[in-house]
Amino acid sequence: MIYSVIAIAFVAILGFAFMKAGQLKNIHITKEVTVKADKSEAFDMVRYLENFPKWSPFLAEDPGQKYEVKGTDGQVGAQYHWVGNGGKDVGFQEIVKVEEGKYVGMRCDIQKPFKATPTFEYTFTETPEGIVIRQDFKLQSKSVDAFFMWLFGAKKDMAKMNETGMQLLKKALEKKA
Repeated sequence: MIYSVIAIAFVAILGFAFMKAGQLKNIHITKEVTVKADKSEAFDMVRYLENFPKWSPFLAEDPGQKYEVKGTDGQVGAQYHWVGNGGKDVGFQEIVKVEEGKYVGMRCDIQKPFKATPTFEYTFTETPEGIVIRQDFKLQSKSVDAFFMWLFGAKKDMAKMNETGMQLLKKALEKKA
C-alpha cells in the first residue's frame, strides 16, 4: 500500500514537472528601453557587432571573455564569436536581417555550456521621450531541455540577463550623448 502511494505521488510530481516544463518549450522574452540618443546612433550601436562589448551583459559578467567579429560588420552574415568562463561558454551570434534604421535580427548558435539557437530581434521607434529599442528574445527547446530549464529556473535568469543588457545599452548610448 505504501509503495502504491509513493508511486502515485512520484508520477503526479513528474507529471506536474513536465507540464510546467512544457510551458518553456517556446520562450519569448520582450524587453524595452527608451534612450535619449540619435536614432542612427542607437541603430548602429546594435547593428555593428564591434559595439556589442560596450553593452554585453555576458562580458560584464565575465570580463575575461574572448571575442572576435567575423565577416563584414553590420551586414547580414557578420558574426560575433565568444569564448568565456575558461572555455566553458562558446558560441556566436550572426546578423540575419537588417532593415536600415528600423530592425536588426540575429540568430545565436550556443555550443557550450548547452546547445541552443535563440533569436534576438531589435526594433527602433522614435517617440517624444526618445528612441524606444525593443528586444524580442525567442528560444524553442525540446521537452528534456525545457524540463531542465524549468528545474533550474533558467527563464528567470534569461529575463534578468536580457534586462541587464538593455540597461547597459541605454547607458552606453546616453554616455555618448
